[in-house]
Amino acid sequence: MDSPVPPPPAEPRPRRRDRHGRGMRGPVAPPQVPLSVTRSDTFRDLVQDSVERLERHWPQLAEVDFHVLEVPPAADESVPLGSSTPAERDRPARIVVYRRPVELRAKSRDERALLVHEVVVEQVAELLGLAPESVDPRYGQD
Repeated sequence: MDSPVPPPPAEPRPRRRDRHGRGMRGPVAPPQVPLSVTRSDTFRDLVQDSVERLERHWPQLAEVDFHVLEVPPAADESVPLGSSTPAERDRPARIVVYRRPVELRAKSRDERALLVHEVVVEQVAELLGLAPESVDPRYGQD
């Protein structure tokens, strides 16, 4: 038979330990440890370092928007590592570096940093209408 009085609500039990008795899990690494920095953040830092290096010699780059995207839009033949778009009257010039294609072509961290810098230099040179060697005299040197 149905009882007209509903049963009292069950009170949640306080959670003391997980079921294996080891306690609550904490973060894998504290925020100040490099382990907690994602690959995407590390890549963005590489692009920012490269841009800061070039801005010392090319102050007009302060008005250019630099972006990092995971992958480029669908391409027919080759996959670009970066792209540049000149300024228009309603938006500033834009340079994009594509993270995944660059990471796939670099074997180590040092190679990745060098390739990121080369891509940024090439895109700045294309945007300014100059040769990459005139944007950065060390371009192409290992």
